[in-house]
Parts: sequence; C-alpha cells; structure tokens
Amino acid sequence: MNKREFTAVYQKKGRWVVAWIEEIPGVNTQGRTFKEAKENLIDALRLIVELNRSLAAGKSAGARRESLQVALPA
Repeated sequence: MNKREFTAVYQKKGRWVVAWIEEIPGVNTQGRTFKEAKENLIDALRLIVELNRSLAAGKSAGARRESLQVALPA
C-alpha cells in the first residue's frame, strides 16, 4: 500500500466541523468534533479512491498504468 499526502481542510460551522480534501473534489464530510471529522474524512477519501479505481478498471482494459509523481507548490 502506497502512502500519499493530501491537504485536509477543517472549518467549524456551528456545532459541526466540516472537512474536505483540497486535491480531490467530492471528498468531504463532517463531524461533531475535529477528531470525528478527521476519522470521517479518512473514510471518505478511501471510499472515493476505491470507487474511482473500480470505475476506471471497467473502462481501461488494456490501458497502461503507472505511478506519477509531480512536485506542486504548497
């Protein structure tokens, strides 16, 4: 399993902590506490990556796959 680094953003909205991953649209969640929001965000990220891979697998038979590393400004 490869480890990757993403930018998690947390924002307090009333009684909730809203959280999302900057680099991947659709990875967002909320929790009552920062800890709960972080745990939910990790779950959401894993689910989105798993779903995207599953969807791509059906469309990419015979396609070439490779790891790509790119340096981006912070």
